[in-house]
Amino acid sequence: MTTTSLLIFILVCALATLATRVLPFIALSRQADNPLILHLGRYLPPAVMLILVLYALQDFRPLSDGQLNVSPNGWPMILASLSVVILHLWRRNALLSIVTGTGFYMVMVQLAP
Repeated sequence: MTTTSLLIFILVCALATLATRVLPFIALSRQADNPLILHLGRYLPPAVMLILVLYALQDFRPLSDGQLNVSPNGWPMILASLSVVILHLWRRNALLSIVTGTGFYMVMVQLAP
């Protein structure tokens, strides 16, 4: 693959990605005050975040066989999740909470023996 064809490929992918992000806003710009759009705008982001959290924690079993079973790789998940919850309740900033929790988790995983 030549450099020119690679650059064309990257440009087409970038434009396709941009189009999928921008087209819904353009298509629904006249419907911005529609009650359904307002309802989705209010409740869809927290619902998506809940789905992501449940997916991330799906294999975590702290109480298996009736006793506390926290493996060493479970502690970073627990502490990072608690840091996200506490930080979000304190600051009410989703981006700050997510970035801090992710960074905290990655530092703990990388520093763990």
